[in-house]
Amino acid sequence: MPQLNFDTFPNQIFWLLVTLGVLYWVLSRIALPRIAAVLSDRQGAITGDLMAAEEFKQRAKEAEAAYDKALADARSEAQKIVAANKAEIQKELDAAIAHADAEIAARAAESEKRIAEIRDSAQTDAETVARDVTAELVRAFGGNTDNADIDAAVDRRMKGVMQ
Repeated sequence: MPQLNFDTFPNQIFWLLVTLGVLYWVLSRIALPRIAAVLSDRQGAITGDLMAAEEFKQRAKEAEAAYDKALADARSEAQKIVAANKAEIQKELDAAIAHADAEIAARAAESEKRIAEIRDSAQTDAETVARDVTAELVRAFGGNTDNADIDAAVDRRMKGVMQ
């Protein structure tokens, strides 16, 4: 193996040092500056992207706050509208109930008037029937019918029944 031949060691060391020097010079002057520039550009892009992301995050928070405020405003406006409509409906309902109560009261008064008329008519008819029946009974038993006595007897009896 020629690498292990001690006679060629100085020559191998020389070319090793020349090769390492050239390699160092190429890397330090050409490759490493380019790599450093790429890394610097990447770091700048990453930093810029992080700053943009932070800005977008802040904008998103502001937009969310605006959305929440708009939603709260819309809800409060909707509640106001519901309350106004509810009050209006309640007012209409109260008016309808008052109208219905007035109509019921009018019909009840009319019904009471009719009932009073019917009661008076029934009382008058009952008195007339009572007088006629009393007169017929007195005649049937062979008595003398005096209209004044029959009217007085029927009136006394009807007063007792009506009380």
